Order: sequence, then structure tokens, then C-alpha cells
Amino acid sequence: MPLFRQRATGCLGVLGALLCAALIAPTPAAAATPTLLYAAPTGSGSTCSVSAPCSLDGAKAKVQGLVSAMAADIDVYLRGGTYRLTQAFTLGPSDSGKNGHKVVYAAYPGEKPVLNGAKKITGFSLFDSAKNIYRAAVPAGTQSQQLFVDGVRAQRARGPLNPGGFTLSGSSFTTSDTSYTSFTNTSSVEVAYDKDWKHMRCPLASITAPSGGGSSLNIDPDCFVDNNTSVVNRGFPFNGAGLPKLDGLTWVENAYQLLDEPGEFYLDTAADAVYYKPRTGEDLSTADVELPVLDKLVDAGGTPGHLTPVNDDDSHATYTGAWSASTGRTFGDLQTDVHSTSTNGDSVSYTFTGTGLDVLSEVNSDEGGIDVYVDGTKTQSVSAAGSTRLAQQVVASVSGLPKAQHTVKLVKTSGSFMVIDGFTVIPDTMAPVHDITLQGLTFAYTTWNLPSTIGYIDNQAGVLWDAATQAPLRVPAAVQIHRGANISLLRNEIAHAGGSGVDLADGTQNSSVTGNFVHDISGGGVYAGEVDDYYLTDTARMTTGDTISQNWIEHVALDWRDAVGIWGGYTRDLTIANNDVGHTAYSGISVGWGWGYASACNLQAKQGLTECRHGTIYAGHSQILNNHVHDVMNVLHDGGPIYTNGGQGDGDGSVTSVVSGNLLEVTNHTNQVIYHDEGSSYWDTHDNVIRFGPGNWVGMWTPTIHDNYIHDNFADRSNWGSNATNTTVVQSTIVSGGAWPAAAQAIIAASGPTAAYRPMTGLIDDDDTAIAYTGSWSTSGYRGLGDFHDNVHAAGANGSTATLTFTGTGVSVIGEKYSDQGQIEVFVDGTSKGLFDTTSTTRQAQQAVYSTSGLSAGSHTIQVVKRSGSFATVDGFEVTGTYNNTDASIAYTGGWNRYANRGLGDYQDDVQATGVNGDSVTVTFNGTGIDVITETNTDEGTIAVSLDGVSQGTVNANAAGRHVQQTVYTVSGLPGGRHTLTLTKNSGTFMVIDRFDVK
Repeated sequence: MPLFRQRATGCLGVLGALLCAALIAPTPAAAATPTLLYAAPTGSGSTCSVSAPCSLDGAKAKVQGLVSAMAADIDVYLRGGTYRLTQAFTLGPSDSGKNGHKVVYAAYPGEKPVLNGAKKITGFSLFDSAKNIYRAAVPAGTQSQQLFVDGVRAQRARGPLNPGGFTLSGSSFTTSDTSYTSFTNTSSVEVAYDKDWKHMRCPLASITAPSGGGSSLNIDPDCFVDNNTSVVNRGFPFNGAGLPKLDGLTWVENAYQLLDEPGEFYLDTAADAVYYKPRTGEDLSTADVELPVLDKLVDAGGTPGHLTPVNDDDSHATYTGAWSASTGRTFGDLQTDVHSTSTNGDSVSYTFTGTGLDVLSEVNSDEGGIDVYVDGTKTQSVSAAGSTRLAQQVVASVSGLPKAQHTVKLVKTSGSFMVIDGFTVIPDTMAPVHDITLQGLTFAYTTWNLPSTIGYIDNQAGVLWDAATQAPLRVPAAVQIHRGANISLLRNEIAHAGGSGVDLADGTQNSSVTGNFVHDISGGGVYAGEVDDYYLTDTARMTTGDTISQNWIEHVALDWRDAVGIWGGYTRDLTIANNDVGHTAYSGISVGWGWGYASACNLQAKQGLTECRHGTIYAGHSQILNNHVHDVMNVLHDGGPIYTNGGQGDGDGSVTSVVSGNLLEVTNHTNQVIYHDEGSSYWDTHDNVIRFGPGNWVGMWTPTIHDNYIHDNFADRSNWGSNATNTTVVQSTIVSGGAWPAAAQAIIAASGPTAAYRPMTGLIDDDDTAIAYTGSWSTSGYRGLGDFHDNVHAAGANGSTATLTFTGTGVSVIGEKYSDQGQIEVFVDGTSKGLFDTTSTTRQAQQAVYSTSGLSAGSHTIQVVKRSGSFATVDGFEVTGTYNNTDASIAYTGGWNRYANRGLGDYQDDVQATGVNGDSVTVTFNGTGIDVITETNTDEGTIAVSLDGVSQGTVNANAAGRHVQQTVYTVSGLPGGRHTLTLTKNSGTFMVIDRFDVK
């Protein structure tokens, strides 16, 4: 067959073609050749070549020597293996791209580099044979909140959920149960409490025996104050109601005496030992046991870092004249106080070391002109006059100074008053970390230990209070970006994190998180923005222009249960599109902050607030588009699949934000599915589909919510609620029994990641968008019964159906067997296969209640119909899926061409082929196995196979004659989940790809 070399273009870096689909047209001219560097886990080469790779830090040093003269991208290939970090991999302005080019850190094709923040633990020996508890030594001083065995998260030893018999007495939980007094290392024991939207926890000070018997769990007094007797509540724009408080117990955690269930561990920091009770089938002599010790794996930061205003009484401020301090004000001031003067000529000077300064004041009708001097020279005149009182306004901003000591002086020139509320020093020049791409890498195993020392002092959504300063505090992320610009995270995996996954913080701009797999996360999935820079007027310091798209985010908030899948704080032009967010303890997507702070005083009064704390925020123009959000709100309450907070516009309606095209389903403890909470404004919410679960399809509970337009949505319920101001709600198109009209079906089909970012799949969860449910189905998540993804669909009415159309050769229906189940009837391609009994005296999860194989490779439809019993349960489908060589999820690297209508018996009468050794094809699939099916012939040769970054040797496609649709490689029995297969041409004239069958 004739072949010509095809050049892949339009992709990021030298590895871009690896991630592009086939059929990219040749280009007439090549771009400048990227500079290639190579790193390896044990690399020490001085040249960073493929034969002598550097260490990761060595490669970074090479980049620093090359960036000044960049004429093309610098591509750093990370060879496969474990990069066991002793500190986070740091990147800064000197590591950034230049001249419009990027520095790309990417996986070497077919290999899996893992940046690992854990210590590998070996040497386990049986410690307690009666309880099957094993023990291993850990390095002295090791601290961690998490442990993973063969990639599976272990549970920190804890007691039963919602234990009865406890009474809060003072700052102690007392119980008649005497067993707690036998606990050792009592100051390491923690109590946790989930209530409403908050997750709270505190360490204990001690455990004592009360005079009347039993046990007294005595909470660390400082933590108890912050979580109970004096709950931190700085009010708008930092917080809303502030409550609830820690006045109950959800569980007790972290004592050796609680180590009683398989899969639990206990880290004894006093004895430098870890204890573990293995699950069935685990062999600790061979298992990969990872104890995370780092809280970050990548720390990319520019300058300045996080900026926090200081109060008007800061020691660097000098007030000259008749100034007075007003405290306890109720207008929304920083720290509820200001300095003010009524005398023209009075001044305030602030001396600082840095490059700039923001001066926070108040805008009001009784204020006037101010002259601004920098280092003794008048630079500007400003006015604080305004028709409406606005707190915490930047009335003077100075920037671009040389980094040195400076003094900014403000002199009152007119008006009744001049007010000073605070100062924000810009300590460094504006120098973001920029033009860096992290591509195809795996980031795994982090921890976060702060809650074990000071507790978890929760505000909302993974935003906490600093116990010492009562300033906002964020859970650290495995991949942490501060003050970034044009940073790209592309098709990485972030997993097994004790904090959050990714954080675009401190004014990160025009950056993207695209096509990543974020899962098994203690905190939130992907975060963007801040909660304490609301006052900014300098767009250079705002979080703007970021995109979070095409990601798969699941099983987050596993420890810090108030965290969310995707979160945006104060941001502008934030796009959250085509993500799949599922299996969360709290909300799915949460955007905005500030509550009613940006809402006018008359609206705050209508809400019943007796004080008006009112200012401006810079958030606006958020786009929440085409996401699939499902199985959320499994633990906490008062949140939703999509939750918004605070204002999102400029006040005149010219800037709006959009919630559109989203499929929101399988919600649990939800009062509102689309939840526009306090202060939400200027939202255009339309063309969303809401199904399965409780709550209003949309809810806006208070008048500080204003100027929203809700229209053209589809829902399986009619109930909605609105006390919002100047807001229009058009009732959704109400659909019953799953009879969705064509427009709704189009929204469902388009939600979530697009085809190029969807893995080939053999495992289909019950809330996959491909399954159509008709009849009376309900959902249940976090059952803890062994379900696939810990959730199921169940039908109570006979005749209810679940239908899946798939392309493949076989399918199994995965359900549950139990005494309350009955008979189901199964149809394949419209033909009944009979009745199947799903009853059992004991509950059996993830059961194949029907299976068939040997179907012709092509499109088929399976339908499950409930016929008897109290329930029919669908947990998912296992499909042997067939994917043609043209599937959008297949990534071809090099000079591949498609050949159609060959008439030789190919699957769908076409193949993909290349004649260049080194060209490769990569597929990501979700399943337990895969077959590579293609032709064998005299002009074909050997193919190198890599599975999950590990070489599987070569297979031979050479044969004496042409044979089409031959299985040249097969693997099965893999752990159910995501896997990556890469095939590389080694020899022969051609390498041909026809199809993949995923099991």
C-alpha cells in the first residue's frame, strides 16, 4: 500500500502529536525544532540525553541555561518509573518559557513517570496474630494522615460512624463506655463531626475517667473554642452564617485500639511504627505500601506570592493630624474598624519595602479628595466620594516601583471625612511563573498533617480558618500553582492525594487544566482563585482567563468532606466546561464567594440582616458549560451539583455568567440541584437537564440573590424555589418516566468530556450518560455495600427499563442480588433472552445477573426490564467494546494515514497504517483487558507493547500471507479501572491498526 510521511501539527511540544487524533493534514513547513532533554528517576547524566538522562532537578537546571535564547519549545521527556521526591519539584520565573515558547515536562511515549511524595514501607511482620495486625518501622519523625497499599487507600483507624451514647459536657464528649480510657497516645486521637455543609475535627488533649465511670474525651481547648464556643465568623465577604458548630460526633479516629477492620492503619508517631490490618488477598511481603510525607509534588510560583491586607492600625502606618479610630463598625470594613479624620491637610504615611501598595478606604457621599505622594513626590489625586457607601475600596494604588523601601502618603484635600481601612503591600515585582506545560505525568501520594495539630476549622468548600490569625486557609494541592500565567496541565493523572488535586492560586491567569484524571483525593479536585482578594482593581493581580475542561474528577473529599470537585473563588472569565464530576461528599461544582457582600443594603435588609456590610468584588463572567455532575452530596447537606455564591457581574447587567448544557443527576442530600446561594447575581441559567435525586431543580432562597434569568431547562420534578430579587424563573420542561425530548437528549449526549477525552471503556457505571432509564428509578450513593463506584440505580415499579446501546461483541448486566430483588427480563437487540432471578438470602453486590458474548462486532442494544420483586438494581454494565481505528480517543504519533474501502475484510473496511519505525499509537481504556485486532502480512513486522508504562515486549504481525482482523496482542485480568496501552512500530515495512476490543 502506498504511504507518505504525515506530520502532526497544532499540538503542544514535541509530544503533542501523541495526544492528537489521526488524519491531521500535512503542513508545508515545519516549525523550529524543539530542544530535547531527558530525565529519569535515577538519572545523573550531564547532557540530559536519551542515553544519559538527568535527574529531574538536573533537567530543570539545563532548562534554566537554555530559556534566554529560546527559539522553540524546550521539551523535557520524563522516562518511566518512580520519582520519589524528598521535597516538592519547584518551578519559578527562571524556569519559564520565553519568546512565545513553552517548557514542556512530558511523559516519554509509552512510559509512565510517577512523581511520588511517599516513603515506601517494607519489613512488615505479624504483630498481633489474634487480630491479624502487622507492624513495620518508619523513619523517625514521620508524620502522615494517609496510607496506600497497592494503590488502594487505607482507612485511618477509627470507630463506628455516628456512635451513640456520647454527651457534650463542657469541652469534652463523655460516655458510659470505659474502653476509651485504655487508649494510648491520647493526644493523637481525633474526633470528627459532619453537620450541614461543614466538616469539623479536633485533636484530643486527653482521655480521662470521670468520677461516675465511663470515659471523657477531652478536646484540645483551642480547637474547641474555634469549632464550638467561639466559631470563627468574620462575616461578609469572608463567611455567611458561620455555624454550625462541633457539638456532636461522627467518629473517633487514630488510636491503635480502633484498629479492628481490614484495610485500616495506625501510625504511631511516638514509636515510629505503622500498623496495618490487611484486606483479603493482600501480601505485605510483596505489596507496594506507600506512606505519603509531602503535601505538594509540584510547587510552581511567581512573585508576588499571596497578598493579604493589613489593618489600618498596622505599625507601619503613621497618622498626622486629628485622626480617630472607630471600632466595632458594621459596614464591612476590614477587621470592622477604620481610622478617619475631618481635617483637610491631615495625612497618613505608610512605609514599606516592596514595589507597590494598595490603600483600602471607604467610598461614601461624605468623603472627598485625596492627594497621593510617593517618596515625597505627588503622583496623583484621587477621590473617595460616591453616592453609596462601599467598604474596603482601593482608593489609591501604586505599582511598578523599584523593589526598595518606599513611603506612600495620602493627604486629605476635601470632603467631610477621609477614611483609612487597610494597606496591601506588593513586596516583589510582578513576575509570574509562565509558559510551562505538565503533560502525561502521574502525580501521586501526598498528605496534609495540619489538622492533626490544630484541627480542621471549617468555613466551606475546603476553605478553612487559620487557627491563629482567623484568616482564610486553603487545603494544599498536589500540583500547586501560585501567580502563574499560561500554565497548562494536560492529560495528567493526579491520584492518592491527602490534600487537594490542583490549585490555580494567587492571580494565576490564562492557564488551563485539560483532560486530566483526578481521583482518590482527600480534599478538592481542581481549585482556582482566592477568597481574600475580592477588593482588587488591578487586573494584573486578579485570577482571570483560566479554563478547567475535559477532566474526569471522581472520589474527592474523602477525608476533608466539605471539599468539592471543581471550585472557583474570586475569578474573572473562568470557564468550567465538559468535565465529568462524580462521587463526592459535598458539592460537585462550586463557583463564587462573598455571600451578600456585593448586594445592596436594601437587599440585605430584605434578607433580614440588621447590619449592611457592603462592598464590591471583582468576580464575573464565569462559564459553567456542558458538564456531567453526578452522585454528589453523599455526606453533607446544603450544597448541590452546581452551587454559586456571591456576585458575578459588574452591576449594570453588561457582564453575566452562564450555567448551560449541564447534566445534573444522582444527587443525594440536596436541597437545590442548581443552587444559586446568597448574593448570587447576573447568572443566565438555561438548557440544563436535572434528573434523579431530591431537591428543587433550582433554588434561590433570599433577596440578596438578584438579577438572574433561569429558563429553558429540563427536569424530572416541578418544584423550585425563589425569593430572589429581579429574577425571572421560567418553569422547566417537566419530564416523567425518562421520556426526555430530543433537545434534552442532545444536552445529555453532549455533557461531559468530548470524544477525544473519553477513554475506551468496558466498565460502564450505572450513572453513565449512555444509559437511558424509563419508569420509576431512584439512586443511592455511598451505600458502603461494595457497589461499583459505591452507587446504584434501583427501580420499584414493574416495567421500568434501563437501556444501553453499545458497539461491541458482548455485555453483562451488573446488579445486586438480595431478598428484596426479583426477576428481570433482558432483551438484546429487541429479542427477549428470558427472565433472570436476582433474589438471594444474602446481599451480593456487583453480580453479573446476565451475560452474553460472541455477538457480531457492531452496534447492539441491551435492555433490562423489572418484572417482579420490590426492586431491580442496576450497578452498571460490563461491555466488550469494539473501537474502530478512527475512534477519536485514539492518539496516533507520526506519519499515520487512513486507508478506507480496501475491500479486504477490515473492520468497517478501513485501517490506519504507518511505514516509519518509532511511530506509535496510544489508547486509554477503562476496563480489565484489551485486544489489539489488525491484519498480519508479509510486509509487517514487530510491534513494541507498553501497558501502563511497563514494557510488555514485542508482538509479531508478520505472516506468510494477508490475514485481516487478527488478534496480535491481548491482555485480561487487569484491575478494573483506567489503563494505557502504547504500540510502537519496530520493524517491517508497515504497521497497521484496525480495531481495539476493550473488556
